[in-house]
Amino acid sequence: MGRWGAAALVAAGLVAGTLAPAGPAAAVHGAVPGDFDGDGYRDAVLPVPSANIGSNTRGGAVVILYGSANGVSAGGRRQVITEASPGVPVQVAKGSSFGQSTATADLNRDGFADLVIGAPRGGHATGTVTVMWGSRNGLRKGTLLPKPLSYISLYGEDVAAVSAGPGGKAQVMVASEHTTVVFKGPFSSSGTYGPVTWGPSERSPMAGSVALGDFNRDGMPDQVDFSSRQRALTGSEVRVNQTGAPAGTVLDKGNGFIAATGDVNGDGYTDLVAGDPLTPWTPGVDGELGGRVLVWRGSASGIAADAAPEVISQDTEGVPGTGEKGDIFGAAVAVADLNRDGAAEIIVGAPHESVGEVSRTGMVTVIPGRRTGPLGAGGYSFHQNTPGVPSVNETTDCFGTTVSAGDVDRDGRPELFIGAACENRHNGAVFMLPGGASRPTGTGSRVFTLDSLGMPQRYEGWLGGFGLFWVIT
Repeated sequence: MGRWGAAALVAAGLVAGTLAPAGPAAAVHGAVPGDFDGDGYRDAVLPVPSANIGSNTRGGAVVILYGSANGVSAGGRRQVITEASPGVPVQVAKGSSFGQSTATADLNRDGFADLVIGAPRGGHATGTVTVMWGSRNGLRKGTLLPKPLSYISLYGEDVAAVSAGPGGKAQVMVASEHTTVVFKGPFSSSGTYGPVTWGPSERSPMAGSVALGDFNRDGMPDQVDFSSRQRALTGSEVRVNQTGAPAGTVLDKGNGFIAATGDVNGDGYTDLVAGDPLTPWTPGVDGELGGRVLVWRGSASGIAADAAPEVISQDTEGVPGTGEKGDIFGAAVAVADLNRDGAAEIIVGAPHESVGEVSRTGMVTVIPGRRTGPLGAGGYSFHQNTPGVPSVNETTDCFGTTVSAGDVDRDGRPELFIGAACENRHNGAVFMLPGGASRPTGTGSRVFTLDSLGMPQRYEGWLGGFGLFWVIT
């Protein structure tokens, strides 16, 4: 975007085998809207994991834009939550990355959505996870989900949450550098929770992404995480129910770095979608040129270890674009029913996609859900030259770093939220595309920047989150 400018990414080399072990995984699911104040309107969640808070550089923040009949706006009711905010029960520190991950669910089942916030470098640099509890006044009180093991580091680099019923049907899953932790309900706003389990300890850093979904429709959430990063493959092993006992399942016909869940064919079973954005060393052996997403279908027996996923890339029939080295198609994924037909769409970010002659400007592709037949038909895309979007494509904007969706004006048409991490010297931007009659539209789009939110800083605020960049670059 020319009016704010952009800087180059801090690292390159997006092919299998170039994973940088030093950097943590990033927020990959965050920003799902929830009705935190119970007024009937969902509220937008804008993470700013490197926001400078006073003298605490890169302390991090989460901005809540409260929904209304007119949607959300920078000038409307908003709340900025940091480690220094009243009710946040953590120590204020530099470099905490508060807001690097977020997840939304009504954990205590009181009718108000709650917000889970990860700060993987908070708490003396080992990480914290805070639950901010919804109320008539919004998010004003928080409690901690403490680390159950002393050796855990980068605790909260990703979080997932679901509330499918009482007791253990409400869960929070937390990623860390070497294991994953699951907190089960019942939860209370006083800070109590039920059983806690964790997965096997990995010697090398894990991919960092976690997700929850009921794949066999038994009413209990299934847990998804990824193994240590695999240099020989485009992604890490995808694992289901590896926390606690008995041992879970390793899916042996696909890999990736990021997961999302939802019912893409409307059969009542939650499906698993994984993003595998890296270009393989040897095409045809593993991965797809430019990146891919993989879809495992849920069933009465769940997802079998040897189940073959459906593979979607930019070379799949009906999907816009062409797979090219370095597109990182699949670096962001979300699943949401954008056209309200009961079969959820797969939203895919490719933040290094070139559009025309503009390199790494980024693009978001929507794969429509289908009751029958292969996915891909009817795919459509958005970028900053899409009519109505308040911007233009420029080199290294990284449009599509993060994606999420939710209805913030209660018109029954979910809005699409798209992060562009590299805007304005990596301060970032979030675009909100209104829901339309059959799909989101650029017409009436809004863009949020740190300046518009009253949080200006010189560089690297990462509004919207920086997605998988610290994993795949």
